Amino acid sequence: MKELLDYDNGSANYLEQISPNSFPLLSWDFHMQNLLRVSNNLADVQTINGIKKAFNWNFSADFENEFDNDTVVLVTNSKLEIIFSSQNIIKMNGYKSEETIGNSPKMFQGKATCKIISAEIKEAITLKVPFEKWVLNYKKNGEIYNCHIKGFPIFDNKGILCNFIAFEKAA
Repeated sequence: MKELLDYDNGSANYLEQISPNSFPLLSWDFHMQNLLRVSNNLADVQTINGIKKAFNWNFSADFENEFDNDTVVLVTNSKLEIIFSSQNIIKMNGYKSEETIGNSPKMFQGKATCKIISAEIKEAITLKVPFEKWVLNYKKNGEIYNCHIKGFPIFDNKGILCNFIAFEKAA
């Protein structure tokens, strides 16, 4: 028993001499938030890679980098129905990813959305060419936000249009 007491006293003396850094419990919250973000990003990348494989995309992009900077990724089918939206969409506009599936990206537009910009986006989609635009969109709660959109048509390995992908970021 004396040996255990000597060990405890020796450990206590050692720790007093080196004054170890302690981390407040709050720091674990930051760690957990980052871990959750990384986990969600990985799940989104895996989902997109599954879509890419299912539709035989002839399109390459560094999706991992897009997810790291709070960019929202939307994928639509050729009829412009959303089939995927990244999980961080809730941070940008308040919609959960599941709420967007099956809807058109027009669900984010409203009265303040510029008709000319909308027409230019529609023309690029009709012509099946990439576009980059700033557009006023609406959050789920009705607030307006400025959104930077980079959209691309996606063709399969046979050259047939199968999807559109958009990388969106609130400004």
